Amino acid sequence: MIDVKEQISEVRRTIGSRVLEAGEARVMTISQAYDTDVDDLWDVVTNPERIPRWFLPVSGELREGGKYQFEGNAGGTITRCDRPRSVAATWEFGGGISWVEVRITPEADGRARFELEHVAHVEDEHWEKYGPGAVGLGWEGAFWGLANHLAAPDAPLDPAAVMAWMTSDDGKQFMRLSADAWAEADIAFGTEPGQARRQAENTLKAYLGEEH
Repeated sequence: MIDVKEQISEVRRTIGSRVLEAGEARVMTISQAYDTDVDDLWDVVTNPERIPRWFLPVSGELREGGKYQFEGNAGGTITRCDRPRSVAATWEFGGGISWVEVRITPEADGRARFELEHVAHVEDEHWEKYGPGAVGLGWEGAFWGLANHLAAPDAPLDPAAVMAWMTSDDGKQFMRLSADAWAEADIAFGTEPGQARRQAENTLKAYLGEEH
């Protein structure tokens, strides 16, 4: 598996806001450059046979206007598809709706960058307690899975092995470092450092099942 500290350092994280018709929304953006080209990275993130090797099984019609559903997670509608550069979709889960956009761009060194933007209306109470890490840590796991898939494309994803890893010392360190990284991104956005780190700690406890 990919080294935890190396993976954390390879990821870029930013936080912002955007005014939509329904009001102000939070914008979390996460990206990483991978040792592959744009066409292959596009295939990795849109091919229903490859997606389960790094994320989750997916069903539906993966085309513009089509409906999709990730097993045990979110579903929605694909609202735009610009092969091989970007795809946008609604992200519907637990009765709520947010929006995701994936962008794939070439890097100067020949690699390709996968950038994911997640735009969501978040209740103030929830944001005050958890901050951006509540969304960010979930995507960190996907980016870690993608890095491992590209390092060994033919290896199947073993859900049992992933769950075992998440409860291992390595998995806990990964979540700790991810939470810390999102706290730093939040501080860069302008959040008071003490508040950002408290939110990160709350998020980490929730992901580790230690919240009371």
